[in-house]
Amino acid sequence: MVETPPEPHDDATPRAYRPSETTGRYGPDFAAQLAALEAGVSTEEHDVIGALPSGSALLIVRRGPTSGARFLLDAGVTVAGRHPEADIFLDDVTVSRKHAAFVRHGTQFSVRDLGSLNGTFIAGERINDAFVLTDGCEVQVGKFHLTFYASRLDLITVA
Repeated sequence: MVETPPEPHDDATPRAYRPSETTGRYGPDFAAQLAALEAGVSTEEHDVIGALPSGSALLIVRRGPTSGARFLLDAGVTVAGRHPEADIFLDDVTVSRKHAAFVRHGTQFSVRDLGSLNGTFIAGERINDAFVLTDGCEVQVGKFHLTFYASRLDLITVA
């Protein structure tokens, strides 16, 4: 393809419209991909998050002993704790046996502390009551920092 140099232009004369010289416009999918990259989501994680069915969500451990681990939230109540029978087993002394519960309300999720010794934190703030999770929230349970990702289908419905 041979490119022709742009014609000289002064601000007083209107220029012909050339689609190849315009600013690109991107849709919501591209914006979501860009936001995910900025949030440190790998391409594989982006694909997994994108495949979540409505009414489900994903927690990804960002910091802690099992960094990179993923936990699907698709039940009415999902308990995280140090007990081997916890739905989300977090094996560390900073985590109580039954530390926190993730509760589904239709297509939304909340987290509440279950009386743990070290507490449950959202974005560094200790929570005392149920806290409604939004996409990208960081939940801290002991040493574990988990990022919450809602189903993309539910984000489109809400938005």
